[in-house]
Amino acid sequence: MSKSSNSLVAFLVGAGIGAALGILFAPDTGDNTRDRLSFRLSKYKKELEELIGELVEDKEIHLNEAKNEGKRVISEAKNKAENLLSDVNKLIDQINKEPN
Repeated sequence: MSKSSNSLVAFLVGAGIGAALGILFAPDTGDNTRDRLSFRLSKYKKELEELIGELVEDKEIHLNEAKNEGKRVISEAKNKAENLLSDVNKLIDQINKEPN
């Protein structure tokens, strides 16, 4: 794995751990938390499926085009991961702000 791939994986793992800790310490009821989490996870699952679909469709691009496409996909994945972290942080903030 390249250095940027390792960084992206570490970032995604950190975001996942942060989300899990936020959910564990959330003051909201379990049903509400699960509903919110389920909605967010299904949204991100669809985004990842689309990204994987793009990767599969683009597997026959020439070498130079593949390098450029790989950089674009990595950039998009990084942006989506940053958006995921932002959404998770917003969700955690919302959960923490709700009355007990």
